[in-house]
Amino acid sequence: MIAVRRIAAAAALAALAGISAPSAFAAARAADDAPFLKAIHQGNLAEIQAGENAGKDARATCVKTVGATLVRDHKKLDVGVKALAGKLGVTLPTSPSTAQKQALAAVQAKAGTSGYDNAWLTTEDKGHVDTLKLIDQEIATGGNSEVKAAAKGARPVVAEHLKLIRDCKAELNPS
Repeated sequence: MIAVRRIAAAAALAALAGISAPSAFAAARAADDAPFLKAIHQGNLAEIQAGENAGKDARATCVKTVGATLVRDHKKLDVGVKALAGKLGVTLPTSPSTAQKQALAAVQAKAGTSGYDNAWLTTEDKGHVDTLKLIDQEIATGGNSEVKAAAKGARPVVAEHLKLIRDCKAELNPS
């Protein structure tokens, strides 16, 4: 209902300003997807940092390998997010969220200890599960078709990361 009111208000303002209703509608739909773009960008920033940290601090080869994969893939994903945000006029944050920074710091506090690898994998597992939920929500309810398409394109990459994380966890902690 709020989205309908935003769209109606945007269309009314656009009419007053001499802008066509379709472009006002598209702008309102893009504004509805701005929180998703911001959250995904912050997630990419956090994953890049986490992957770089794993490259320096992990003991297990699989953690280092997964970390390198995260850096590579999240840098690629973020190029698309930044381009789409620029096209839609969405200003992106310049760093991970406070919660992401705290999670990164908690894992980094274990650097140099035997608990680092498992802490890193546990944090990454949760982050990727949360990201998949966010992506699925955008796919189901997002307003802008380009943002939804980007979410659909990112989903298999994030799902593959979760599989790699869980495979590494199983390798380090066999039953």
